[in-house]
Amino acid sequence: MTDAPQRLLLAALRRERIPRPPVWLMRQAGRYLPEYQKVRKAAGGFLAMAQNPELAAEVTLQPIRRFGMDGAILFSDILLPLQAMGMPLRFDDGVGPVLEEPLTSPERIAALRPLEPSESLGYVGETLGILARELPESCTLLGFCGAPFTLASYAVEGGTSKGHATLRGFMGQDPRAFSALLDTFADAVGRHLAYQIESGAQAVVLFDTWAGTLGRNDYLRFAMPATERVLSHVRGKAPIINFVLNGGHVLEDIVGLGTEAVAVDWRVSLPDCLARWGDTTAFQGNLDPACLLGTPEDVAARTAELLRAVGGRPGHIFGLGHGVMKQTSPDAVAALVRTVQEHRVVSGSAARV
Repeated sequence: MTDAPQRLLLAALRRERIPRPPVWLMRQAGRYLPEYQKVRKAAGGFLAMAQNPELAAEVTLQPIRRFGMDGAILFSDILLPLQAMGMPLRFDDGVGPVLEEPLTSPERIAALRPLEPSESLGYVGETLGILARELPESCTLLGFCGAPFTLASYAVEGGTSKGHATLRGFMGQDPRAFSALLDTFADAVGRHLAYQIESGAQAVVLFDTWAGTLGRNDYLRFAMPATERVLSHVRGKAPIINFVLNGGHVLEDIVGLGTEAVAVDWRVSLPDCLARWGDTTAFQGNLDPACLLGTPEDVAARTAELLRAVGGRPGHIFGLGHGVMKQTSPDAVAALVRTVQEHRVVSGSAARV
């Protein structure tokens, strides 16, 4: 698809002046939608949906049909590259992802297979091909991957962990081996993002869910070099949005990586980000996802408040500070999207029509 003038998300990534901010939401396709639940039940589970191009495309398109977001993010999961590299993966109800053979020994790390996305993740390329044909011309197709540190957190812990004791022990006891593992994941992620771009993604998002748990010194020592290695695979091929959850303490370092956009969570002042770095970097965010648990009227008011605070500055992509929560009402999402779409930027300020 060609870059049409009305494709607002790509224009915002270039920090162009546009009539209103584009809007899309992390986890905009998901359990809060009844149509998603119907497809998941018929498919027999999450992995069955994510690995079936027709079903993955369908659930990607569902929020676009219902709400009309400006970006459609590929329905997939950050852990699928780990599975493709030889780690058994399943998703248990009430638990989440489970990696049955965590990387707790040099032998298991050595057994990882090099990632060849076109072979082991070809269904992702097929899904993107379907979406490139079926999305509205005004909607930007987004690919994504998990960042190396976040992949390592799951691979070493064997699933979700809040304390990351095994991971942090690995970092402290054998930092060279840990950095080598991050390099392995960085090359895999970089190749996978490049493959997604080749398959039709017009921009890509790098999610680092757990790097924000690190202090700045460890972020600079471990997570940031691995992210830089990922970026070396895809710079210049498509715009990149980099998201580090709870990364306010390393935000200047994140901006310094030089991606086209940085996504920030709700703990950070978005107007301050744009005032400080907005001449060189676009910013995405950053309404608290919990706000969507309120009434549609409250959601609309909170959305308008953030728009007023940003003041129509170029380079703003409206979104949440993290993903849509499963308890969210579709009516709340509709109120958010409608409020953004009804705003217009007038002489550098936002006005509601």
